Amino acid sequence: MSKRPKKKKVRAEFRKKHESRTRQHDLTREFHAHGFEEDETVRGERVTGKGNLTRKRTIVGEAIEGEEAGLGVRFNIDESACKTGRVLSVHGLTCKVATDAGPVHHCSVSGLLKSLHTDQRHVVAAGDVVLFRPEGHDAGLIVRIEPRHGVLCRTSKGRQHVMVANIDQMLIVASVAEPMLKPNLIDRLLVTAEKSKIRPVVCLNKVDLVDLANLQPLMGVYGQMGYQVLALSATTGFGLPELRELMRGQQSVVVGQSGVGKSSLLNAIEPGLDLRVNSVSSDSQKGRHTTTTGQLIPLDAGGYVVDTPGIRQFQLWDVIPEEVAGFYRDLRPYVSLCRFPDCTHTHEADCAVKGAVADGHLDARRYESYCHLLEP
Repeated sequence: MSKRPKKKKVRAEFRKKHESRTRQHDLTREFHAHGFEEDETVRGERVTGKGNLTRKRTIVGEAIEGEEAGLGVRFNIDESACKTGRVLSVHGLTCKVATDAGPVHHCSVSGLLKSLHTDQRHVVAAGDVVLFRPEGHDAGLIVRIEPRHGVLCRTSKGRQHVMVANIDQMLIVASVAEPMLKPNLIDRLLVTAEKSKIRPVVCLNKVDLVDLANLQPLMGVYGQMGYQVLALSATTGFGLPELRELMRGQQSVVVGQSGVGKSSLLNAIEPGLDLRVNSVSSDSQKGRHTTTTGQLIPLDAGGYVVDTPGIRQFQLWDVIPEEVAGFYRDLRPYVSLCRFPDCTHTHEADCAVKGAVADGHLDARRYESYCHLLEP
């Protein structure tokens, strides 16, 4: 008689639970009736660590290590009663989850997943592969989130905000006019792409509003580092066939500040999407937030793309100052040539990076962007 496989157990950390205390009323009447009896109060946790206030619990599952492990634990569940799906979008307490066959399910997240102690602002993100238990016709309960790869995230109020997961390439959309071009934002997104091992593509939109020759220096700087740069116009259709072919069969995310034309480009590439678009404010020359949540969109040519809300600021997540130079492709070859091994490339003598900038081998604006990232 064969033995049943032994279930793995792991200690997982959960958010600390607080015991609720109900306000007592009619204290005077209670005192006149029978007086106050002394109760034994709970003065702390049990030595065994199994009290009501403990953060640790033993669960059936396995620990997952790695930078993109997600929640850090994988629960063992009855997979025969579950379906596998991909999260299309997250709306507060519910998520839209699509399967290979069947309708879109509106799923909530199990209390066990929501109670896990994690640095993430939300446990579920667009693009996540999840297991959910169907409940009714088009409802369900997400009981497990599979490990991620290709994660686009940023810092939000000291916590990790996962904007999208499981992507192959990042389309960094910037407008050359209306609103004005922000190369430093492009550099921050490139650092995130390098860290997460996502293929970045720099997309310069609205080239019909400027002289294309004026963009050649900027395009040349990124092109010399090996980044693919596309000049696009959602209005005239310039460059759209190349972008459409680039997205064929890929898992992509479109990211950029508000008003640069992310949704307009997707509407031009995939007819019938009818994504909401809005004009740029004539007073502030800033975009108006039209896309409010990350939305996964399947493409007719294969693959999918995630349209994200506009970014006003992008603060890197889990990147220390000593790592920044290694994520700059143009600065990286000069780092090992500095006199001091812990050189920050800002004020030290005999710095190869500063020497390369002075000699014209490195772009001065890129070096300035690097210095801005080092500021607290």
